[in-house]
Amino acid sequence: QVQLVESGGGLVQPGGSLRLSCSPSRTLFGINIMGWYRPAPGKHRELVASITAGGNTNYTDSVKGRFTISRSFTKNTMFLQMNSLKPEDTAVYICNARGRYVSGHYEYDYWGQGTQVTVSS
Repeated sequence: QVQLVESGGGLVQPGGSLRLSCSPSRTLFGINIMGWYRPAPGKHRELVASITAGGNTNYTDSVKGRFTISRSFTKNTMFLQMNSLKPEDTAVYICNARGRYVSGHYEYDYWGQGTQVTVSS
């Protein structure tokens, strides 16, 4: 088993910025996709942003143009740069890493504990 460790959360004023990071407790091989999730009204969990092994990114509409997801392969770390933060961005942000989907299952599906982001004046 692998633990995903998030950091970078905190309290920030509206319009401010934060950078979240996520690192596995040991090097992960064969990562197919990594992403950041957060709880959402009426949903178990909302995908905020994701990045594939090939570098393709995806964002939920509410954060497009403000958040940027990236990966450092040398550091085995994923980042979420959050700019122009709004109070509605307040949430626990949870890191996820999934391996390939083969024969009806993911080779692995790891989740972090989450890091709290609070946007308030």
